Amino acid sequence: MSSPTLPVPPAITRLETVGLRVGLVLLAALGVGFVIDQDQFFRSWLLGWLFWLGVAVGCLGLAMLSQLTGGLWGQVPRRFHEAAARTIPFMAVLFLPVLVGLQSLYSWARPEVVAADEIIQAKAGYLNVGFFLVRAIAYFATWSGLALAVSRLSELQDKQADPGRAGRLRGISGVGLVALAATTTFAAIDWGMSLAPHWFSTMYGVLFIVGWILSGLSFTIIVVARTAQEPPFTGVTGASTLHDLGKLLLAFTMMWAYVNFSQFLIIWSGNVTEETPFYIQRLQGGWNVVAVALVLFHFALPFVLLLSRSLKRDGSRLAVVALLMMVMQAVDLFWLIGPDLAAHGGHGPVPLHVHWMDVAAVIGLGGLWLSLFARGVRSRPVLPVGEPAIRALVSRQARAA
Repeated sequence: MSSPTLPVPPAITRLETVGLRVGLVLLAALGVGFVIDQDQFFRSWLLGWLFWLGVAVGCLGLAMLSQLTGGLWGQVPRRFHEAAARTIPFMAVLFLPVLVGLQSLYSWARPEVVAADEIIQAKAGYLNVGFFLVRAIAYFATWSGLALAVSRLSELQDKQADPGRAGRLRGISGVGLVALAATTTFAAIDWGMSLAPHWFSTMYGVLFIVGWILSGLSFTIIVVARTAQEPPFTGVTGASTLHDLGKLLLAFTMMWAYVNFSQFLIIWSGNVTEETPFYIQRLQGGWNVVAVALVLFHFALPFVLLLSRSLKRDGSRLAVVALLMMVMQAVDLFWLIGPDLAAHGGHGPVPLHVHWMDVAAVIGLGGLWLSLFARGVRSRPVLPVGEPAIRALVSRQARAA
């Protein structure tokens, strides 16, 4: 069985060009920022890098989930998920500035701080530079291996459908989702929670897992809605597919609210000295305004809008909600790690301050990531025609033309 030749949606081609230009301009501005203020550069870089890494890893999770469950909701955007996941090795390269700025970002990496802090000394078996690097390599190797394995086997299915290969895909995806959850949890601890080495929460990894899946899903909806009226997706992306994606977005929006409220309720009611500083920092000095914005625009408004069946079946309106969710995911990440970055490992309150490099890093790294994503989409057939349902829709569209 040979794969039919499928056109690349013009939106994807434009995305590659525009993303690259925007990314290069803003990264050049960040280069100037590095000369002016290196500490701020590293903080902003970590923020932008973690956000777009979350989109890539979230899409990897969705790619494996769709292999396990089937359905057009995952088959139509499958090549988007796989292309996003294949950017993970690129994100591993962009981890290098984090390593260079390790002592600027993480107080446990500064020997003089460790020498004067008994709590950090007690955690030194885990929080040390060598083990930190080994774990990071393990995370990227796991994610990159899963992304390449799923993409490769999925591509082979287009050329020759094989039930045995499909079974291997499901097996890899099942084990991979477990591995993804475990590695994401520890990555969240390493890259986010350890910014405040005195603080801990057993829910922190779950916050990142849900947030990254939500970022990947929101990105998926935006791309699917944007390409729905361009060949070869015309006639393939139906209202039912958008509806299913919208229902998933609603489900993960509620999940995000649940895990965040659960952590808040447990920590605030427990009133333990080691835990409450997290929320004390984030409910004063302007951070409280961000917290209210998250409640309103990351949960309340999207929740109400996504209850509408007609909205979930309308690509344009659903994409607006998904874009709002992506923006609020960036705000949520800033709220999670921003006070700890500004405190430089300290424990006192810090006022809210959004630096221009924070915005430049998120948009600039996003431009480069989107360009690489678009190139990955163009490198392979944009639809998984090895799936019978997709092949039937493509054939019907060809006959109608």
